[in-house]
Amino acid sequence: MSRRSGVLEFAVLGLLRESPMHGYELRKRLNTSLGVFRAFSYGSLYPCLKALVQRGWLVEEPSGQPEEQQPARAQAAPLAGRRAKIVYRLTAEGKEHFEDLLSQTGPDTWEDEHFGVRFAFFGQTSRDVRMRVLEGRRSRLEERLAKMRASLARTRERLDDYTLELQRHGMESVEREVRWLSELIESERNGTERSGRPARDTGPDRPAPGPSDNTDT
Repeated sequence: MSRRSGVLEFAVLGLLRESPMHGYELRKRLNTSLGVFRAFSYGSLYPCLKALVQRGWLVEEPSGQPEEQQPARAQAAPLAGRRAKIVYRLTAEGKEHFEDLLSQTGPDTWEDEHFGVRFAFFGQTSRDVRMRVLEGRRSRLEERLAKMRASLARTRERLDDYTLELQRHGMESVEREVRWLSELIESERNGTERSGRPARDTGPDRPAPGPSDNTDT
């Protein structure tokens, strides 16, 4: 499984953890709630859903209602009529698998694409896991920042003003996220959210908003 498809599967399971959805609704949620999936299409989503059904993590149920807003290209695809009437629901095994994924804190959870999706489901994640993911992400960005500074120091004299400004902009973006992560980590340690309310240790039914995406420079 590629990293990209693994992130999509995680997001699909997480959204269906909230409530069953049909394909069009699920795609809208991926686009609007998790911006990293704005470029995803039905051609990416439905193979993912089919694979999750085959593994027993989702079941298909008839909804009795067509997906009227489905793009014409998707409507013309094979089995489009059948797809328009299917609702996807998380099974007990799927819920258990998603909770197992939520507990993971390895390097993949720190990377740009996966971190944003993981953060979106922090409301369903235990505090100790949130801490490990946040600290791992901060460490990853601090390493990146050190490399960027070293590279800029080596090449500064050879860069024109615009390229130099672009390099500085990239560094400032990483520095801002490091500061943001440090604030989040401090809030977790103090047992408070950024709003000042006590932080939830676990929140299985309430996803949190995700951060903006970052890309390697």
